[in-house]
Amino acid sequence: MELIPKKIEISTQNIAYYESSGKGQTIFLVHGNSSSGRSYLHQLQTQLGETYRLIAMDLPGHGISDVAPNPEVTYNLPGYADAVVEVAKALDASNAIFVGWSLGGHILLEASDRLTDAQGIAIFGTPPINNSPDLENAFLPHPSLRLGFTSELSQEDMLAYVTTFFRSNMVEIPELFLEDIALTDGRARANLGASIASGGYQDEIEIMGNMKVPLMIIHGEQEQLVNPDYITNLKIPTLWHGEIQYIANAGHAPHWETPDKFNSLLVDFITDLTIGNRPD
Repeated sequence: MELIPKKIEISTQNIAYYESSGKGQTIFLVHGNSSSGRSYLHQLQTQLGETYRLIAMDLPGHGISDVAPNPEVTYNLPGYADAVVEVAKALDASNAIFVGWSLGGHILLEASDRLTDAQGIAIFGTPPINNSPDLENAFLPHPSLRLGFTSELSQEDMLAYVTTFFRSNMVEIPELFLEDIALTDGRARANLGASIASGGYQDEIEIMGNMKVPLMIIHGEQEQLVNPDYITNLKIPTLWHGEIQYIANAGHAPHWETPDKFNSLLVDFITDLTIGNRPD
């Protein structure tokens, strides 16, 4: 089954998104840096997507969404958060369970004070940072990490960056991810890096400390980019089951590498959050 993109116009531009066939609880999926909604293929086109209403948008300047007309305003955490909030409202998805991968998780933390009807939030590949980010501890040392904030990437750079998404022994790198990085507006990476360096975002550690809705954190045990010890030491009052959910044989992209386990965790989270809304 081929993924068919849809488009919706928001205040700044046209945004592409993918929607599954399910009619249950809405799950709003936000992808990572230089990726697209297609990265959630193994959620959209499985039983998960047949059961629940999954929406996976392409962020501005990513996938087949329009390039941002004002990159300095849009290509940063507040700008992306604006787009997510606006798309969710336009698609009647403000009461969704929101799921964010890597950059997508940071965007959801940034947007959380406006996602007041959200049932819960799940993030993975996302080490929450404050306005004086401890990046050396939040991230593992990897020479290709900088490429996520570099405007112009060669084919070799693209392969090196995408390879960091997966466990180190991954034999075949999915072509879809290389296609997506080539589609991404290079200014999105450069402007994001500049905005983080200047502290142009809300304190994510404080946001988590004050969060009212359940927060699930998933972490691939073979992650190449994010330091799990850093996250473990954070105070997260609404952390689902009081612990990080680890997935074996997965790196930065468990939703792609180990979709059965990832989807099972997501179903458990959804069930916990929605069981009180079910009829007896």
